[in-house]
Amino acid sequence: MSQNHNSLIGTWKLKAIQFEPADTGERIDMFGPNPSGYLIHTDEGRMIAILMRSDRVPPKEDADGAALFKSMMAYTGNCRTEGEDKYICNVDFAWHPSWNGTEQNRFFKLDGDTLSITTGQQTHPMFPGRTGRGIITWTRA
Repeated sequence: MSQNHNSLIGTWKLKAIQFEPADTGERIDMFGPNPSGYLIHTDEGRMIAILMRSDRVPPKEDADGAALFKSMMAYTGNCRTEGEDKYICNVDFAWHPSWNGTEQNRFFKLDGDTLSITTGQQTHPMFPGRTGRGIITWTRA
């Protein structure tokens, strides 16, 4: 099946989210071994993603609230595909304000009902000062 925007349309359940630092090549589970989340791509080109640790608990103190912010990510925007394996999201709103108004480039690969998404080498708000790529695996919901 040809990969294009239509291949991405639908609801996807998060299986894994990892960060691979360029300096070590290790794979870090960003939200633990069993993260939770969904990715939705609409036929109009809108994308929304929310990803988080599955063991989050309600905060008891202000510091707990800050930890909750660091244990999730979410963003939405209009997307377009380029070629067979790249899509670009023009971010309208994000959990981290540094992503608002940016273009987030992603590379994708479909294998049956499994969608693998990687970023190019970049810095990530969760890993300040380190360059690497995100590797996210989803299954069709």
